[in-house]
Amino acid sequence: MKREYTVIYEKGKHNWSAYVPDLPGCIATARTQKALERVMREAIEFHIEGLTRHGEPVPEPTIEAGTVKVA
Repeated sequence: MKREYTVIYEKGKHNWSAYVPDLPGCIATARTQKALERVMREAIEFHIEGLTRHGEPVPEPTIEAGTVKVA
């Protein structure tokens, strides 16, 4: 079953980090945002695999993100 999760990306001084609000504990870091996208995909797959192996439910995606422009 394919799911689409919201990923929050944060730029640090020397790297990027990301997390998935719908999957607590699913986090990753990488030197660039492009590399982080690949690593995060792998982290999500690994996280879901672990939940499944332990007989735990896989949370459905519920979080949405957006941006708001202000003056």
